[in-house]
Amino acid sequence: MPKSWRTFFIGRPLATADAPHQTIGKVVGLAVFASDALSSTAYATQEILMILALAGAGAFRFTFPIALAIVALMTIVAISYEQTIHAYPGGGGAYIVARDNLGEVPAQAAGAALLTDYTLTVAVSISSGVAQIVSAVPSLFPYRVWIAAGLVLFVMVINLRGVKESGVTFAIPTYFFVITMLLTVSVGLFKALTGQLGTVVNPPEMHVGTAVAALSPFLILHAFSSGTSALTGIEAISNGITAFKEPRSRNAGITLVWMAALLGVLFLGVSYIAQHVGAVPSETETVISQLTRTIYGSQGLFYFLVMAGTSVILVMAANTAFADFPRLGALQAGDGFLPRQLTYRGSRLVFSRGIMSLAAIAITLIVLFQASVTRLIPLYAIGVFLSFTLSQSGMAHRWWKVGHLKKDETVVEPGSTLRYEKNWMVKMFINGFGAVCTFVVMIVFAVTKFHEGAWVVTIIIPFLVIVFLTIHRHYKGLARQLSLEHGTSPNGIKRNRVVLLVGGVHQGTLAALRYARNLTDDITAVHIATDPVEAEKIRAKWEVWGEGARLIILESPFRLFMEPLLDYLAKLEKLRKPGQLITIVVPQFVPKKPIFRLLHSRTAEMLRKVLLNQEDMVIIEVPYQVE
Repeated sequence: MPKSWRTFFIGRPLATADAPHQTIGKVVGLAVFASDALSSTAYATQEILMILALAGAGAFRFTFPIALAIVALMTIVAISYEQTIHAYPGGGGAYIVARDNLGEVPAQAAGAALLTDYTLTVAVSISSGVAQIVSAVPSLFPYRVWIAAGLVLFVMVINLRGVKESGVTFAIPTYFFVITMLLTVSVGLFKALTGQLGTVVNPPEMHVGTAVAALSPFLILHAFSSGTSALTGIEAISNGITAFKEPRSRNAGITLVWMAALLGVLFLGVSYIAQHVGAVPSETETVISQLTRTIYGSQGLFYFLVMAGTSVILVMAANTAFADFPRLGALQAGDGFLPRQLTYRGSRLVFSRGIMSLAAIAITLIVLFQASVTRLIPLYAIGVFLSFTLSQSGMAHRWWKVGHLKKDETVVEPGSTLRYEKNWMVKMFINGFGAVCTFVVMIVFAVTKFHEGAWVVTIIIPFLVIVFLTIHRHYKGLARQLSLEHGTSPNGIKRNRVVLLVGGVHQGTLAALRYARNLTDDITAVHIATDPVEAEKIRAKWEVWGEGARLIILESPFRLFMEPLLDYLAKLEKLRKPGQLITIVVPQFVPKKPIFRLLHSRTAEMLRKVLLNQEDMVIIEVPYQVE
């Protein structure tokens, strides 16, 4: 393929045979699929503090215990998804689990929830990263929406280049964040244990200045649900198993364990240090900034390295969504619940249409909400916890089915193979307990964030499910109509009647006439007359060059083209006999230089739009190449 702007940005096409070489290993896989989850350590602790602040600074002592409870839930969810990875090696996560174990509607609810969450992940993470940039350079504030949209397009282009290339590109900033955060947490814990860690100097104004609510179990539960934003993205690896090298399930499972371990360590470390140093939730300075400058004693080199890494990982978190959204969309499209075009791989062996669709929707959200994290965040996390609940409920039902199999019995389902396992009850209990926990978190999150905008998601997800089911009904109906199993072959064409459109008598017209002669001898040339003088010239020329074909001139006193022609075709349709086909032949100039094609009318295209739903009527364009 010659070089072009497309090959410059996206790269040269890859052969289908190259697909096995475009898979990724565990190290790159962690960067591709873990950036979303790891980035949550930048704001999850702050979300807990913001809720506890409603009861006053004294309630901050519950920060670390709440973080421990969240990590316990994280462990249960991670174990569940690790089991899912091995049970469903074809990928798909919650969608496939729900489809095989809970039914069609729950599966589409899981798909809608995940697609919504991935879209919001891009909008929220990019907007959050831009907020960090704008905080450092306030003069960029008026351009925040443009910057955010540009970053979305940048991540989109990198992902269009292929999974392997995008993974290598984003691996460096992801591991830079991990290393700097692990170092910061390690230094902070060492100083805390040795008594060298002080408290935040010149803390910013607290997010909530005075206590406005009593410390109650519901408030703690509210803080717990807000902190569970740390779990967003933990399901990503189970959706993208097919991106890993063989053995896929083993590599994906190990990567998930690495991600969960890193996420748990960083989240607990940040929460413990934040409580120890007396960090407060604030609109002017993040918790990460407060504990980092307290650990290092100043806003020196290490402080800026940590803050730079945090800003970058927030932008990179969008990459996880770009890795999973197209794969999930392709799975649903393959099942007939989304447009089939989403199943097609692009020139770089990625689902290009899904990637571009995600970018377009995310940019729309960013523009609508003006890149405001505060306005976008209430829409976040409900979808992912719905998918958690459905996934774990589905896995619990799967273990129940496994437990009721005979020891030598095997059942093949669309997404997995069931075999008896002796420890099925333990696994069923783990998944069942996890489903209850994530369901409670989802309800609490929905209730507490409802008035802040969460109600939008409670409408969007059911609406998407209805759209998916409508698309599925269309495809099923189409399949029934096109099926050859119970139908009969179409009736043969007994007679073909050609209508040749004549705008003038020239070489292009004669080429179309010669083509029409190959179809039938029943040819009627039709000219729409807007100028009587020109019409007479055409009549005279046709008598010489028309090879005996009849010519009909339709008068158009109002200089209209389509209306007289459609009226004539309607009369032909009424006179059409069974088995008769009407073919409209349109001569068309085709200049060699594409720019000159704008100078010629596209009559055939206009006719197709108008007559597309007309039965037994065919439109043929006969090209005539000119200089």
